[in-house]
Amino acid sequence: MAAKTRVAIAGASGVTGSSIVNALLATPRNSYVEIPFPLARQASINKPAYVAFANRGVIIKPIELDGPSDILVQALTGMDVVISTMTLLQLKEETALIEAAHKARIEGGHTGSHQKALPTLHCHRLWLVVSTLPAVPAIGTTPRQGEYSTTQIVGDGNTPWALTDNRDIGKYVARIIVDPRTLNRAVFGYSKVWTQTEVFDLLEKVTGESVPREYVTKEELLEIISEGEAEIAKNNMDPSGMLKLGMAQYRNLLGIRGDNTPQHAKYLGYLDVKELYPDVEATPLESYIKDAFEGKVKTVYS
Repeated sequence: MAAKTRVAIAGASGVTGSSIVNALLATPRNSYVEIPFPLARQASINKPAYVAFANRGVIIKPIELDGPSDILVQALTGMDVVISTMTLLQLKEETALIEAAHKARIEGGHTGSHQKALPTLHCHRLWLVVSTLPAVPAIGTTPRQGEYSTTQIVGDGNTPWALTDNRDIGKYVARIIVDPRTLNRAVFGYSKVWTQTEVFDLLEKVTGESVPREYVTKEELLEIISEGEAEIAKNNMDPSGMLKLGMAQYRNLLGIRGDNTPQHAKYLGYLDVKELYPDVEATPLESYIKDAFEGKVKTVYS
């Protein structure tokens, strides 16, 4: 019997990380994946999410990603797959994780005179359903922070972009990480392609309420981007300014340029999860809307 794949996950207590851990634990076809190993800061190991994982037999690895590199390398030695679900605000920690993963593979995983580089896989899911739904005044707001969201309609609202239900991410990742077709490839993961106008229309249909529509123009976004880049040129790396710049860039590429589509991803060389795994059923947006407003799903950045 072939050895099972050992998976380390950084950010496992978050909504995206939890989706992946739960899928690895629950999917029968992944009996060839060993129980995942979440990486957690010592101060976080008693968080409810980690306690719940531990009660299901998951081994939590206490580790500081910004701590001594040799300790991080030791924690990753023997792992076949390292997954990061960290955000753009954790670039330093993610960089340390990547460097340690490569070093751990070279030091602990290969023999012979020609050492191989660590095989890599990038799973891209640019935008989440939860970051797209606006508040419905008659019902109450959805629990998300506006600075991380695209609840303003970008441009005319008719540019298609791929949306992802967090609960679908784990389904795809559990398949992707053991699929030889994805080795050293980038994979574009998504639930379905929608326009913002279609999302707002469906939201009104499901809730039976009118939803205010606030628009942001291309010119407004380009002005924010220009101002942010000017601050960076002055070496001003204030996190709030970086976030504002990054979100303006996101909104521009999503709603103005229209980059976030399967067609554009394929042009860039990405594999499409729909073509790789046609049997995986994505969660319908209507179901997500119902669950969100009934408080049945967790949201990011809340």
